[in-house]
This record gives sequence, C-alpha cells and structure tokens, in this order.
Amino acid sequence: MSSPARFDRGHTDDLLSFLTASPSPYHAVATVAARLEKAGFRQVAEVDAWDGASGGKFVLRGGAIIAWYVPESAGPATPFRIVGAHTDSPNLRVKPMPDTGSHGWRQIAVEIYGGTLLNTWLDRDLGLSGRLTLRDGAHRLVAVDRPLLRVPQLAVHLDRSVNTDGLKLDRQRHLTPIWGIGGVREGDLIAYMAEEAGVAADDVAGWDLMVHSVEPPAYLGRDRELVAGPRLDNLLSVHAEAAALAAVASRGADLPHIPVLAAFDHEENGSQSDTGADGPLLGTVLERSVLARGGSYEDRARAFAGTVCLSSDTGHAVHPNYAERHEPGHHPMPNGGPILKVNVNQRYATDGSGRAVFAAACERAGVPWQSFVSNNAVPCGTTIGPITAARHGIATVDIGVAILSMHSARELCGADDPFLLANVLAAFLEG
Repeated sequence: MSSPARFDRGHTDDLLSFLTASPSPYHAVATVAARLEKAGFRQVAEVDAWDGASGGKFVLRGGAIIAWYVPESAGPATPFRIVGAHTDSPNLRVKPMPDTGSHGWRQIAVEIYGGTLLNTWLDRDLGLSGRLTLRDGAHRLVAVDRPLLRVPQLAVHLDRSVNTDGLKLDRQRHLTPIWGIGGVREGDLIAYMAEEAGVAADDVAGWDLMVHSVEPPAYLGRDRELVAGPRLDNLLSVHAEAAALAAVASRGADLPHIPVLAAFDHEENGSQSDTGADGPLLGTVLERSVLARGGSYEDRARAFAGTVCLSSDTGHAVHPNYAERHEPGHHPMPNGGPILKVNVNQRYATDGSGRAVFAAACERAGVPWQSFVSNNAVPCGTTIGPITAARHGIATVDIGVAILSMHSARELCGADDPFLLANVLAAFLEG
C-alpha cells in the first residue's frame, strides 16, 4: 500500500476557483478544456476524420466533454478506464419569452430545471449565465456574475402561518425573479445579455441561460474544515476527474488501458439528450477511438468488455438534524473519504466486483473510504452509472463525496474530500 494521501489545501482552493469560473455547464466544459489544453491535450472535432496517434485528446459538445489519453503502446482492443460525472445542477432557467412582469415590476420568466430545493433560491442575489447562439451558428458564452436578479419571499406579516404550517411555493407564480421597476419591454433581457457578451442583439438567434448565486464559495467553520458553495453536485467530481486525468497523462506512463474523462449534461433531468449519458456520445467517441487505431467490431467488443467506469457523483452525508432519514448502519461523514454508493435495485450500478475495484484504488492511493446505502423507507436517487452500464455494457461503479444540502443553491462538503477523491480517481486511471 502506498503512503496515505495528505490533504492538499491547494487542490480545494483550486476547486473554489473552478466553481466560480463555471456558473453553467457550458462554462464548466470550457474551463476543463482550457486546463486540458494546458496539460497538452488537443481538441478534435466530431466532423473531422480521427487518427490513432497517441497523446491526449478531447471532444466538446454543448455542456459535455469527453477526454482521453492514448498511451503509445495502445492497440485496437485496448480497454478504457473511465471516470464519469455530470456538469449540470438544478436551477432556474430562462424561458423563450423571458421579459415579463406585473404591478410595476420588471421580471424574468424562468422554468425550473431538475429537482431543485425551491426555497434556496429565495432572497438570494442571482446572476445570469449560459450561452448565446448567433445567426451563423456560433456560440458565445456569457456570464453576469453580479447581483442582477432576486426572487423575493413574501414577508412574514403577510403570511403569518409560514413558520407554523410551512412554506408553500407555487412553481409557476412564486419563483419569478425581479430585476427592475417599470414597464415590460420585449427583447430587453436578450439585448442586455448580448451587450454583456459583446455581440449585437440582432445577431442573437437563440439562448440557453440560467440563474446562479453570485455568493462565492468559501471555507466554513471554526477550523475551515468545510466548504460551502454552489454546484458541488456535481462540479466537485468534474474538477477532481480533470485533475486526475491531467496528472496521469503528465506522468506519461505506458498504461495497459486508455484513461477517459466523461462529463455529461442533463443528468438532473434524466440524461436523455445528445449531450447526456443516455445519448450516444460516449459510445461513439470510444468506438471511433478503436477504429482510428485500426480496430474492427471484434476489437471494439473486446475493448468494451475490459472497460471499467467509476461514476462519481455526490451522495448524502448523515444530517445531524434528520438522522432518522438515513440508513442506521451507514452514516457517511465529511472528510471521511469518498463513498461507495450501493443500491440492489440498480439505482446505483455498484456490485461486489465494483466494490473490489474501488477498494483497490483507495488502497493504492492511501485514502479511506465509506459506504452509502439509502434507508429502505426513503426513495433512492440515481446517477449516470446505471445508464452507462446498461447503454454500453460497461462495468460501472458508483462513488462520490458525501455532502449536505444536495440540490440547494448552496451545498456543503468536507474540505479534505475533493483532494481525496482526486487521488482515488488518479489511482484508478493508472490501474
């Protein structure tokens, strides 16, 4: 067993910077791509012919990125080692006709994306981010990272029962942000965002915009042993995987497999899109990699049969105020190391063989780990893991980091865990 991984505050510092730079999935993949290019990876276009040359490569599509490193000795049937995650988080997204309002207030029409905790978006300073699509088909990233919007909660004087009967929010009526006073002007928001992006409003043909909290991520607690921030689910995993892949590639080892990073969009609403895990993107990229190295269908089948994927997503740390909601024998804690996620009904893809793979990676990295399973009386969530296993016939293991406040606008994790996860992922990619 290697010497234990020591906590590196620099890794978590970098995670905070990554979260700030990645208010939308499109920004997240752009940030990952820039880091991989710095590490020597090169972007390949899906519309171009691919070659079988060794080295690091990546494909970008919307809010998804697939990156891989081909060792010099890789043959057509060389299997893959995949670390998977998702780039999207639950939030509020701008509707096609965004400019609205009433009673003298200017507002922005939004649609609820994913299973967000609605109340966490109330009385919070919000920015806007995403991408604009221009008439020539080009995309322009845009981010307004200052207080621009706010969803105001009704004062307690006008809802005397809120603290006794609970907050009740109508998803259509109560979550429309305000951003000014005056009459509604059609086209106002997109004109403003076009100006922020440095393009003419008339050139904007489409948009994919969403709100984000502008409060920066930060260390929390007396001893700064916790991290509070937005989009930990699941940019924490994306950041760790990018760091692990870059580190493995930089060592230039002649690996017996091909390390892969697969970060998908749309996990929070079922993964059914061209950039989601239930789409063809991963399988197409892996198959083209096999063919580019002179492989056949038989080589592709052999490569996939030997492939293993670690699907990394956040899981639930035991909540001190709601411990009864958790499985009594499994109480993951922050800074206890990554968690192995198990569900016999295949909401997670882990089985006994997967447990052995994960345990071996943790042992090699010198990192402790924990087990997570849901309380039988509480429905279990799911991840890209079962989708990856079922769609591609790839052995898949579900892991992650234990957090609190999952799907909140602001979540909480241990400050050590991001670094520990990255060490495990690097050990797994090296084999």
